[in-house]
Amino acid sequence: MFSSKQNIKDKGVSSGVGRLQYLQQLVTEFQKTTDDIYKRQVIANLANFSYDPVNYGYLQQLNVIDLFLDSLSDDNLVELAVGGLCNIALDKQCKEYILQNDGVQMLKECLSNQNEEVVLSGITTLIFLITPASKLEITAPEVIACMQRFSTSLSTRLSNLATVFMQDYCTESQLNSCLTTTKPIGIPLPASTPPETTNTSDNS
Repeated sequence: MFSSKQNIKDKGVSSGVGRLQYLQQLVTEFQKTTDDIYKRQVIANLANFSYDPVNYGYLQQLNVIDLFLDSLSDDNLVELAVGGLCNIALDKQCKEYILQNDGVQMLKECLSNQNEEVVLSGITTLIFLITPASKLEITAPEVIACMQRFSTSLSTRLSNLATVFMQDYCTESQLNSCLTTTKPIGIPLPASTPPETTNTSDNS
């Protein structure tokens, strides 16, 4: 259930720490710690706060979106970071900020991750970021080629999401063009899909 700002204020008075101050503490701890496990705990907390629209203004004020974007390049944090972006991307202001700060390109790189959860959150976030202005970049040929390949996955979640992406956001001409001319973004299929095999037998 979403909170109200008055509820947050009341809880902050009783605990001695308001929501903004608590989030500031989390961001400061993330920036100071060198412990990878603790970093994961902190960014997981921040990602959870990203579920609630009442926190969006606080998270923007504290540059948490930048923290999520920067963490996409960290193998230890990427799953939590992309989850945080996925949670917050439906907000209009947060969406625009992500789009204006090279978020689409960073999220495209998540499509090459071996962790299926990262790929799923990456696709979902890209869908949330689609606007008339961003649609062309998000449905670029290399992304569609990824979706075409993901649609063959044995993972129902991945194949279904890729199919929705293609059916709802790509034109038939885009799909037909990518089938013959475009390679995906350097991704192997997730582990749930059998690797392609080649015939190594000696026929001579």
